[in-house]
Amino acid sequence: MTLRQFAGLGALLSLVTPCLAMAADEVAAPVLNSGDTAWMLTSTALVLFMTIPGLALFYGGMVRSKNILSVMMQCFAITGLISILWVVYGYSMAFDTTGMEANVVNFNSFVGGLSKAFLAGITPASITGPAALFPEAVFVTFQMTFAIITPALIVGAFAERMKFSAMLIFMGIWFTLVYAPIAHMVWSGVGGLLWDWGVLDFAGGTVVHINAGVAGLVACLVLGKRKGFPTTPMAPHNLGYTLVGAAMLWVGWFGFNAGSAAAANGTAGMAMLVTQIATAAAALGWMFAEWLTHGKPSALGIASGVVAGLVAVTPAAGTVGPMGGLIIGLAAGVVCFFCATSLKRKLGYDDSLDAFGVHGIGGILGAILTGVFAAPSLGGFGTVTDIAAQVWIQCKGVGFTVIYTAIVTFIILKVLDMVMGLRVTEEEEAVGLDLAQHNERGYNL
Repeated sequence: MTLRQFAGLGALLSLVTPCLAMAADEVAAPVLNSGDTAWMLTSTALVLFMTIPGLALFYGGMVRSKNILSVMMQCFAITGLISILWVVYGYSMAFDTTGMEANVVNFNSFVGGLSKAFLAGITPASITGPAALFPEAVFVTFQMTFAIITPALIVGAFAERMKFSAMLIFMGIWFTLVYAPIAHMVWSGVGGLLWDWGVLDFAGGTVVHINAGVAGLVACLVLGKRKGFPTTPMAPHNLGYTLVGAAMLWVGWFGFNAGSAAAANGTAGMAMLVTQIATAAAALGWMFAEWLTHGKPSALGIASGVVAGLVAVTPAAGTVGPMGGLIIGLAAGVVCFFCATSLKRKLGYDDSLDAFGVHGIGGILGAILTGVFAAPSLGGFGTVTDIAAQVWIQCKGVGFTVIYTAIVTFIILKVLDMVMGLRVTEEEEAVGLDLAQHNERGYNL
């Protein structure tokens, strides 16, 4: 090779090398997927829609007319409060993986650190997801909507008797000490306590429903029964609102379950299908159980059955097949009907709007049955090869969540009761919380 040829080759390489380096960077860099991003944006809006206006209407229609605004106000206030707490430290506590190691139990197995507090480091260019395909800002907001609806569900257990100020402080502390740690243990990934146990919870059976349902049961027991319960009639004042709210929850739940696939893929599609099947089966299961037991089917019953099915299929949505969804939904409709009616009357607790009977019981049932129907041998799409072993793991996850949530919720409520009191006065309860707590009326006739 002549000196001139050598120099020419060097010049060529000097031009090609940067191009090759740029190409390598482009291959290595995560690329945002517009389809996944669009689906996650849609799912996020659907899940927020579940709380406001869905849950607000669902609960608002079931209380007496003098308390409709108080329940709706609580849903809206919780939405604002948890949104801010999620940004300040909640997201970091739930999803910071610093210090986590597979099968090593340490402090970070129970709760995340604060490296992402105030959403530090998150920019428009931050990308996340199973394959790093959509903006982390979308993931933050999506998970925020889950954090919002969970404490809002608890409202149904103590409706019509808790002070608004006490409710706000309780929800802030409960979110910090209960929701964020449970979410971290289940969803943060390798090194999370329940994750390492192998607990299957696709979209929130433990994190959302068992968590909220158990907290609601503890809250209604600590506060005590409403004045006049159970002898005084306390019929829902507007079941039209409740049916509209239930319909909104049904539609919004597709974002809740199918959105938890975190991608626009086959898992999301199957999650959507089994959610529809389970919900329909539960609605019919509750309706026919009520029809046979009480002689007539009710609008409140079918609306409650809808929610029971949605709750029960939530932990299973990403791993069970259509027939598994059908059985889970049918079982949830029947079991939750008897727990929200016969069991509640027998035990005598005043769970105002059946938060525990539907969310607690439905979540427990769905979590356990996930261990059965996630098995490919029963039409599932999970990796379960030993059904008995997985059911045991699911039971451990349920047991841990129930015990942890019950104990911490009880302590929070007792301390707040000593410091500021939880209940409104008897006079305020008689007047109604709309006037007593907000100086407004839902209906001015």
